[in-house]
Amino acid sequence: MPELPEVEAARSVLEGALDREVRSVDDNDDWVCRPHRPGEIARVLVGGRLTAAHRRGKSMWCETAGRDGEPGPRLGIHLGMGGRIVVTDSADDEGRAGGDPRPVAGYTGAVPRKPEWNRFVVTFTDGGQLRLFDKRRLGRVRLEPDIDALGPDAEEIGREEFRVRVGRGHSAVKARLLDQSVLAGVGNLLADETLWQAGISPSARADELPAATLDHLHDALDKALRSAIEKGGVHTGEIIGFRHADAHCPRCGAPMVHGTVGGRSTWWCSAEQA
Repeated sequence: MPELPEVEAARSVLEGALDREVRSVDDNDDWVCRPHRPGEIARVLVGGRLTAAHRRGKSMWCETAGRDGEPGPRLGIHLGMGGRIVVTDSADDEGRAGGDPRPVAGYTGAVPRKPEWNRFVVTFTDGGQLRLFDKRRLGRVRLEPDIDALGPDAEEIGREEFRVRVGRGHSAVKARLLDQSVLAGVGNLLADETLWQAGISPSARADELPAATLDHLHDALDKALRSAIEKGGVHTGEIIGFRHADAHCPRCGAPMVHGTVGGRSTWWCSAEQA
């Protein structure tokens, strides 16, 4: 599923939908918009505006204002496994897209060739739109999303807090990185990339890692995140293309090893991450 870098790309696209009056809302997909009934989200948004776009980890939401300018409920938008956000400036504008970077059948650039895969659409009075394009229908749109259970954002956490949160507990360090209540935003690919960058075994017990090693892991995560955001997604990581059978570590040439850590498929260097 999209990880923090992809969701950040979608959030930046969402900024193009801010401060524009909402003319209509198509919220008729009662699966994507559950638990809301068709028309429930529309009644809140029509006539108002989206005023700010936020993200914590993989969760994304907009602040809203009603017709009277008073603050309204937050509008949560989750990309699911392969959703993307599209924002256009007018009816004939191709717009900008952010989210899952993989090619999708029925989708060219920011132009959906399968409009039925637009699961949620906000149309503005200027003719432009905000769309959640989601072939697999695994995204989610809801009012007042619950973000209280999430840990601090992986892009913002400092060294000291990272050391305390990740280095607590007996589980494997990869499992700690993937726990969204510990740290929000790290998914399977980003975890493998970060641990490889740091040269740390994914199955090492988190509470046995020295403070200096945890600081090194924090810095590796920061580097991996900055690179993925700049280059367009976690799929651009240095080790991602070597997560397959018969591959060798691009740094030392040792065979890559596959296993399950924290319930997730995991690849690591047999020499540097032993």
